[in-house]
Amino acid sequence: MSVQPVEAVRASAVPFTRPTEALASLLEAIGDARVVLVGEASYGTHEFYRIRADLTALLLEQRGFDIVAAEADWPDAARASRWARLQSDEAGAADALEGFTRFPRWMRRNDVVVDFLRWLREFNRGREAADRVGFYGLDLYSLHASIDAVLRYLAAVDPAAAARARERYACFEQFGDDVHSYGYTTSLGLSVSCESEVVEQLVDRRRRAAEYARRDGFVAEDEYFSAEQNARLIRNAEQYYRAMFGDRAASWNLRDTHMMETLSAGDVSGWSVT
Repeated sequence: MSVQPVEAVRASAVPFTRPTEALASLLEAIGDARVVLVGEASYGTHEFYRIRADLTALLLEQRGFDIVAAEADWPDAARASRWARLQSDEAGAADALEGFTRFPRWMRRNDVVVDFLRWLREFNRGREAADRVGFYGLDLYSLHASIDAVLRYLAAVDPAAAARARERYACFEQFGDDVHSYGYTTSLGLSVSCESEVVEQLVDRRRRAAEYARRDGFVAEDEYFSAEQNARLIRNAEQYYRAMFGDRAASWNLRDTHMMETLSAGDVSGWSVT
């Protein structure tokens, strides 16, 4: 006799009538996992957001986890992360989250996330810079914001390279901010894709990796990694927006692969996911 869905959920669910005990049982179930995926049953429900924030804080405090990676765009999360790691002079957590302007803004710009980011900054006080926990974005929708971030970084460290990058990324200019128009017209063969330009730019950056990363110690390495991730995101986003108008499964696979690549790259570069 098959088990009914409601019965299966009832048998496995952890009741939150006593939140402290429920969170303790979740920590026990997590065991020695290196990566914990914390989701929610609906977007925008306060209770799910609160539980997720509380569980994340416990993982950082009691289990030694040292990054928070969200389903968010890299450059927006990077701004929040800099504030949480005491690397920016934003007025507060709400200001640090103002980069999240893409719909739906309330997914990140809400009271629970503001409270958590404020808590994270306090948690990081007294820790060495390299040991401070960051807040990182795994998603790939921010093609234009990532282009702007790469150009700002290169303008500061290598103006000649910035000029080359600006010329390559100019391929997208005819579409303005409409990334869906880019994907649609290129998938139909109505315009030439920018794939070769974004790949060429990523390769060019990697040739100069050692020079960029060693300019000013830890801060320079951190800034280089963020810029490298933005360049990688641009390449993957370009593929994703073209795939959207073809094989939908392929587009979702590209997005998932990008998220895993980001997590893996962070692990190699010092996130030390534990």
